[in-house]
Amino acid sequence: MLSLHSVAGERSIRAIFALIGFTAAIAQIVLMRELMVVFGGNEASLGVALASWLLWTAAGSALLGRIKTPPRQTTAALETAIAAVLPLTILAVRTSKTALQRVPGEVVAPVPMLLTSLAALSVFCALSGWLFSSASRLWAGVKSAPEAEAAGSVYLYEALGSGAGGLLAGLALLRVFGALEIAAGLSALNLIAAAGLVARWRAMAFALAAGAAAAAVAPRIDAWSAARLWPSFRVVETGNSVFGNLAVIEAPGTRSLVENGLVIAASPDPESAEDAVHFALLTHPAPKSMLMIGGGVSGSLPEALRHPSLVRLDYVELDPAVVELARKYFPGAIPADPRLHVHYTDGRLFLKQAAERFDVIIVNLPDPQTAQINRFYTVEFFREAARKLNAGGVFSFSLTGAENYISPELAAFLRCIRKTLGEVFPEVRVAPGETVHFFAAAQPGTLPRGADEFVSRLRDRGLQTQYVREYFIPFRLAPERIRKLETAIAPQPGTPINRDFAPIAYYFDAVLWSSRFKGPSLFERLADAPFRGVASLAAFAAVMVFLALRRRPASIAACAAASMGFTLIGLELLILLAFQAAHGYVYHQLALIIAAVMAGMALGAWRALRSAAGMPALAVVQLAAVAAPLVLYALIASAAQFRWLFPMAALLAGYLGGYQFPVASRVFCRSANRQPGTLYGYDLAGACLGAVALSVFLVPLLGFFHTALLMALVNAAPAALALSGCRTRAR
Repeated sequence: MLSLHSVAGERSIRAIFALIGFTAAIAQIVLMRELMVVFGGNEASLGVALASWLLWTAAGSALLGRIKTPPRQTTAALETAIAAVLPLTILAVRTSKTALQRVPGEVVAPVPMLLTSLAALSVFCALSGWLFSSASRLWAGVKSAPEAEAAGSVYLYEALGSGAGGLLAGLALLRVFGALEIAAGLSALNLIAAAGLVARWRAMAFALAAGAAAAAVAPRIDAWSAARLWPSFRVVETGNSVFGNLAVIEAPGTRSLVENGLVIAASPDPESAEDAVHFALLTHPAPKSMLMIGGGVSGSLPEALRHPSLVRLDYVELDPAVVELARKYFPGAIPADPRLHVHYTDGRLFLKQAAERFDVIIVNLPDPQTAQINRFYTVEFFREAARKLNAGGVFSFSLTGAENYISPELAAFLRCIRKTLGEVFPEVRVAPGETVHFFAAAQPGTLPRGADEFVSRLRDRGLQTQYVREYFIPFRLAPERIRKLETAIAPQPGTPINRDFAPIAYYFDAVLWSSRFKGPSLFERLADAPFRGVASLAAFAAVMVFLALRRRPASIAACAAASMGFTLIGLELLILLAFQAAHGYVYHQLALIIAAVMAGMALGAWRALRSAAGMPALAVVQLAAVAAPLVLYALIASAAQFRWLFPMAALLAGYLGGYQFPVASRVFCRSANRQPGTLYGYDLAGACLGAVALSVFLVPLLGFFHTALLMALVNAAPAALALSGCRTRAR
């Protein structure tokens, strides 16, 4: 057998550590997308999945990492195990949908969602966490260095690999390959890395052969397992785009287009197609220009083009793959009409940059289930829409409603949107039903007063519709039904306004989602939580932590690592949400922001490894972490129009987190005989808490400013602890 330095010398081992981050980042993206398909993809489901990922990785690093085994052989064995487990994990996630959704389209409850993500991700993530600890011990042996220094080096190389993996997945892999095809490639890389560590050419040859065989059969297995996601349907075609998983499924008499587990279009469905456009277009006496954002593949575009006065119809769709599938499998959904102009971009970005104005603007998107969609229901977007309306123009959208009973949760959700809309438009009207239509005009007296005017315009335009008919419109717009709805959703003194930097509507949507299941949910209990109460609780916890951990250097370092994990994921979330709100969903630039975070982490870790910093540096870093959220909010509030601000802020946020880990690792390992993998576990545990608390509760419930204040407060305790540690050491 060749020596370690001949085949797997220091440079090779560094490359292997970068490969660990590279494969882990791509695997995380793939598995999160798979779980999103199973769970339906709202913000709560993504938070649960990410929290499960971080929790198991933390457990693997902190608990399994304590096992004393030969590091080189253990690292190689873990790489091999991960190579085998990753494809099986994808298959387990896909299989779970049959157990979770006994009826196709059934909404998954929070508890089954949590249990499924915990079970499916357990083995892979625990092995990944253990791999960090084993790699740290391996590097310590190769360099004859303390494990604290080795852990910082591994952290650096993993960050470099993760940044490269995230970019490659977002810009290339997900566009071309299926999940199992990507997994086969990652497994082959892990097997090659394992063979390189044990320095056996036969093992490397086996890894190459196994990778080639897996790549050959992966497409067939991928197609077979994807079909298991829809057991009651025939899967016509499935694939990925950079924005999500797409599938065309078929049942007798109907064909549906599914995106991330949710049906976004069905054919034939003339009722939905007519409902989406005709009411809005009938509110205008003679619409000539119309803008539709999203939802055009459902058949609503040809319905809109039936209005004889319409001269130009601009349709904005974020994902070109959606339109390609619609043209292929939904004949007539995207008609070849010279009046129709299709644009592949973010709807909000298009509206901001459009030079022309419109008679009618229709937002045909789902309810604000995520922060991305919520951007189309904020007061800032409503102002943009109002500025792009011609004189007498109409703005319209529809949300989940109910024919008879408006529940308290639904009323709170609709009330928030109603108040937000009323902040911009002086005239707002609603149409009740399973979907509630909102109509708004910038000039009072623009909207029709009753059903008779709708019916008259329908007849004058010669529209031969099936569902939006003369006999149906008076029922839909019956005065008593409208009064009942308006009373239920009339804004109250405490009703909040939905804003870009205070996206409360998607929190109300989460409350509405959770109300579908029995018993009061955590969403409902926290819906009325005031900031003062949350801040007081956080301050009390900070004081208790300070009193319990002072004069204990290892505990101070652990507390600092956990708070930095919480803070770093919070800063990244604020940067991403603010960029989306200010500049639209430009995927390449968002990938650049994520890569900037990873580059900053690598740069910070590299700088910390070149210094002998200890407790004083930890105190400085934690004080910077106290200021960072507040400085970031000030920059976002004052200079969000500058695109360069976001990657620069991401780079600095990553630098802060990357610099802190090696410093905290020195303090943690020098003060006691501790394993650096345990500290990595604390870092991931803090990130786990931040992933759920910030994305699901704090940002939508409290807004950007109060969330930034709370993040600063979270870092106050470790900053005070580090300062007290400096004084103790000085004495």
